[in-house]
Amino acid sequence: MTVTTVTILHPGAMGAAVAAQAIGARRVLWVAVGRSSSTAERAKVAGLMPCMSLEEALGASDVVLSICPPHAAEDVATEVSRSAFEGLYIDANAISPQRMERIASEIRPASVVLDGAIFGPPPGAGRSCRLYVAGDSHAAELVHTLFKDSAVEVRSAGGHVGSASALKASFAGFQKAARTLAGVSHALADAHGVADLLTDEAKRMPSQILSDPEYLRSVAARAWRWGPEMEEVADALRAAGLPTEMAQAAASVMARWEHDKDQYDLPLADALAHLRQDS
Repeated sequence: MTVTTVTILHPGAMGAAVAAQAIGARRVLWVAVGRSSSTAERAKVAGLMPCMSLEEALGASDVVLSICPPHAAEDVATEVSRSAFEGLYIDANAISPQRMERIASEIRPASVVLDGAIFGPPPGAGRSCRLYVAGDSHAAELVHTLFKDSAVEVRSAGGHVGSASALKASFAGFQKAARTLAGVSHALADAHGVADLLTDEAKRMPSQILSDPEYLRSVAARAWRWGPEMEEVADALRAAGLPTEMAQAAASVMARWEHDKDQYDLPLADALAHLRQDS
């Protein structure tokens, strides 16, 4: 299929920026009805063409690209499914693999569905992002063509719808939680007048924790004593009037590694498997 028209649902900061990079399309549409003036301005700057109804946009489009807040992803897909859209539907929202599979089931068989996940900042002005897609290989190749020589680098996450969403959830689960935990840690240190010392110690920490999974074998081996330490952290947070849930959750996770005590040579695959509920 040769792409001539794409509809973006909906042009927020990321959606508008990604849509502007679809240089393989003749035109990119957006649905203007019910949208704010700031959305309209973003769409104008991105060079998108307005439509006054979803039906009008879908009727003219070969590809629909859904980039919206996660909680709205399924509702957006439902609206598209009611129109009997027969092109390629790309859901590039930060949703769970299970939600992605439900969306794919709802839109098929009328449309071809690709699971998508965006990594990086809104593209443009010297910035680029990666768009991972999972699903039908021919459809994935079409996406490569759509964003060829643009600031959106299209990568494959395999043939299973849900894989790209799983990749995003895996990354975001660490990235967002780590930043949130940093806020709680600094609030605790600040409450005790040691914020500067915390910052100094943090500079000595390894920075490649997520990119070095082999390190997790030693975490599993030490979890038997790290878990109780996290309970002590929870007590300190509670006394300072700060949220305790993340520390308690860490202790709960470490409890699943209790039987791996001091097994520093444990294979990584086993350490990861022991975190699963049925292991």
